[in-house]
Amino acid sequence: MRYAYAITGILLAGGTAATLALQQPVGAQVAQNAPTTMPQVSAPGSFADLTERLAPAVVNISTTQTIEVQRRNPFAGSPFDDFFRQFGQRGNDGPITREATSLGSGFIISADGFVVTNNHVISSRGRNGQPGSDPVDTITVTLSDRTEYEARIVGRDPSSDLAVLKIDGNNLPFVQFGDSDNLRVGDWVIAIGNPFGLGGTVTAGIVSALQRTIGQGGAYDRYIQTDASINQGNSGGPMFDIQGNVVGINSAIFSPTGGNVGIGFAIPATEARPIVETLMRGERVQRGYLGVSIQPMTDAIADSLGLPANRGEIVARVEPGEAAEAAGIRRGDVIVSVNGRDVTPDDTLSYIVANLPVGSRVPIVLIRDGERIRVTATMGERPSDEELIRRAQQGQEDEDVLEEPTKEEPGSDESEATMEAIGVGFQTLTPQIARQIGVPSGVRGLVVNQVDPSSDAAQQNIRRGDVILSINRTATLQPSDAVRIIREAQRAGRPSVLLLRQRGNTPPAFIGVDFLD
Repeated sequence: MRYAYAITGILLAGGTAATLALQQPVGAQVAQNAPTTMPQVSAPGSFADLTERLAPAVVNISTTQTIEVQRRNPFAGSPFDDFFRQFGQRGNDGPITREATSLGSGFIISADGFVVTNNHVISSRGRNGQPGSDPVDTITVTLSDRTEYEARIVGRDPSSDLAVLKIDGNNLPFVQFGDSDNLRVGDWVIAIGNPFGLGGTVTAGIVSALQRTIGQGGAYDRYIQTDASINQGNSGGPMFDIQGNVVGINSAIFSPTGGNVGIGFAIPATEARPIVETLMRGERVQRGYLGVSIQPMTDAIADSLGLPANRGEIVARVEPGEAAEAAGIRRGDVIVSVNGRDVTPDDTLSYIVANLPVGSRVPIVLIRDGERIRVTATMGERPSDEELIRRAQQGQEDEDVLEEPTKEEPGSDESEATMEAIGVGFQTLTPQIARQIGVPSGVRGLVVNQVDPSSDAAQQNIRRGDVILSINRTATLQPSDAVRIIREAQRAGRPSVLLLRQRGNTPPAFIGVDFLD
């Protein structure tokens, strides 16, 4: 997958809100209160008339930024290396900088010059080409008639990859958002943008899929997929329906080469519009936050819990002091419903929660130890990505087990017993071993000392040095704890057990491991 300015993989292809409702956009035939169903429209014989109306509102966005480049020693490795280091840079000890430029697309949404684009189009980039957190130095918006405007940033939202710019103009051509919820797979769409700097390029295709996830994660990993040609430089440009309404914002392509292969992705208009309107008002976008780290329900995890697959998500961590902890949610709970919406691979917990109002009281249904439990959580506000990363790193120092085990049972060779059951041998985690394998202080559990290479545990990438914090949501401090819990699962007829694994200082993760045949 590549971002539309060439990164391996997903490629990023690249007035007030009240005033908008009173103005008639170019090429739009549906008012703000659009009908709930799309009229049946035959495929046009030509897109020429539609393009003629819409193209003036689509703009080229060019940016500049000053970046620091690494000094290069042309004599490195030669006899003149020391001479260059001593004399070659004398009098010029400061950093070397150069001006970098980039191109993208955007579209005008008001006669007084509000412009929508992708956040990554106007974000700085590091040496690796990845988008940075800071904006670029200058932004120039060029209209189809080659008129240029210096633009300023009104607001930007990295989580949704959206940004709003402002240019000083009057009576500018503009377009309006449509209702992407009315799109169906197979509908015609057209894209207008500036691929590879070729301004005013028009491509047409159909909606290939809806609510497509592309592995970006978070609340806005729901895209319109299209076969309309989208390439580098199309980022931020509009995707139109054949009525002339913006139904998507072209953002990414799937490409092994950097060019179009018929799979492009656009942010749906119904998700983009409220964010754009918030940014236009100069406000910060707020998102609901539950305060949990979650994992999808794989078949192995579902089997270990005796639950159906592809329903719900398992809580891997509960953030202290946040909504989930206050509601009584625990690590290992499986959240199956939030605010009346089932949690599924297509309707994930992150997606549902982030789109809930901050401060709202929300009913949540979860499964704990086979019991269906209902709790109510008051939505917090999602912190910044930087804060979430900091919390995750800090949390590794004070991870705790789920619940204390019962008294150690007498038994034979516990490690041999677990090897025979699941193909994994354990020993007690001592402070010395913890230092050797690099786990944070305070972590309690069992360390894996052997793995049967033919076992499912090996297939699940369990390996020597991993720490197992719990099995089937019960803490494991001694090998005999593991034996007892595994035997209980066998007596219950379970095909697998649920391990909570910690590797080094990475966050713990649940893994379902099948019993040996």
